[in-house]
Amino acid sequence: MRRRTPPPPSPLPQRDGVDPVRVRLPLQGPWPTVRAYLVERMSGAPSGAVTGMFEAGLVVGADGRALPSEAAYAPGTYVWFHRELPAEVPVPFELAVVHRDAHIVVVDKPHFLATTPRGGHVAQTALARLRRELGIPSLTAAHRLDRLTAGLVLFTVRPEERGAYQTLFRDRRVRKEYEAVAPYDPALALPRTVRSRIVKERGVLAAREVEGEPNAVSHVELLERRAGPHGALGRYRLLPETGQTHQLRVHLNRLGVPILGDPLYPVVTTPGPAGDFRRPLQLLARELEFTDPVTGVAHRFRSGRTLGAWSAYEEWADGPTGAAARQ
Repeated sequence: MRRRTPPPPSPLPQRDGVDPVRVRLPLQGPWPTVRAYLVERMSGAPSGAVTGMFEAGLVVGADGRALPSEAAYAPGTYVWFHRELPAEVPVPFELAVVHRDAHIVVVDKPHFLATTPRGGHVAQTALARLRRELGIPSLTAAHRLDRLTAGLVLFTVRPEERGAYQTLFRDRRVRKEYEAVAPYDPALALPRTVRSRIVKERGVLAAREVEGEPNAVSHVELLERRAGPHGALGRYRLLPETGQTHQLRVHLNRLGVPILGDPLYPVVTTPGPAGDFRRPLQLLARELEFTDPVTGVAHRFRSGRTLGAWSAYEEWADGPTGAAARQ
């Protein structure tokens, strides 16, 4: 089997903790110039944006030199440029470092902060913020945590070691424990294991369960229950065996106890205005436990966060945007 040649290193530095965009020109195509290809590839960009990038010297080749607008198309070569960052409302909550050594960084992520750049969340992500604050431009995420979910995330320091840590998650050698607050149903027998097949289609906000071989397995336990102002609440321990998108949210919804603050399950709701950090999803990645594949050290990390709907329901439900800062 022919081994793919790795791309050359980026000639551009990061900007605000965000990597430049790297584009490989297709091996075949009708484009006479690099600019013509990028105009077609970036058809959703404002008119004249690509031409303006070339005129400003923002598109560079592997040698770091700016490409002129008339640069001939060279199949299989790479070009780099920095994307225009979207306007983002800062997520005003602490990103706490739980552990840091020469190989990994483990953080306790707040609600509303994306793990890695995607869509409209680029500079306001845990990865970009950590690169800036810790001064580690090589930092990468070993796995992802939903933007609306709080809790523990593992990052790797050395690019050559990232695969070893990602393999831990792929091979299910990381014990992950989550905590959630949801309605309490006395008719729901717990603990139990939920198995189903979950699919998440690109461009569709909510995942769904379909017939077929299960690809999602979650253990659900009730930790405690209490009376709430709008009905009884339960605090649940969730132990996922697999890592499908929105798996825990889908499974609790299936059991008839959807997680409080969930904008997708059971019903997709209209997103709130930018900067509205009220009613965070009551889901927390509470623990990560694994044996370090590089050092052999047995790690067990625990989030120090609390879920607001359990500790202070009225403040979670009706308080000002700043109330979410402690969640």
